Amino acid sequence: MAAAAMPETTNDTTEAARTDRPGADPARVAGAAPKPRRGKSTARPANRPSRPSHETLPLPRLPLPANQPREWYEAHNRRLKAMRLAIALLDTGVYHPANADNRRIRATAARIGVHPPSDVTCGMVRALIR
Repeated sequence: MAAAAMPETTNDTTEAARTDRPGADPARVAGAAPKPRRGKSTARPANRPSRPSHETLPLPRLPLPANQPREWYEAHNRRLKAMRLAIALLDTGVYHPANADNRRIRATAARIGVHPPSDVTCGMVRALIR
């Protein structure tokens, strides 16, 4: 379609930019306006929230592997708890481990409804924030 509207004069740039050739880009046709760039726009659409919504459905839980030693399950659950707490702290604006002392981590645990973490778990939370 765009090729029919082109002038009859042929030169190297017009001939190379014809859209009837395989692999030709219609935006590069002589006289055509360039495509708008898709990239880092500072404008935020009005229908998109500035923070992700936590109202999404959780992923289905898979069963834990069997025949592991008890320490494996304890470490696994500790990592899950530390990850939940780190995400909750990041959501509240704590982005540096120095701002995440044990008291603040335990207060966040009470706010999101998990048991108070141990000192070891608090250290893991700070390591995840780092």
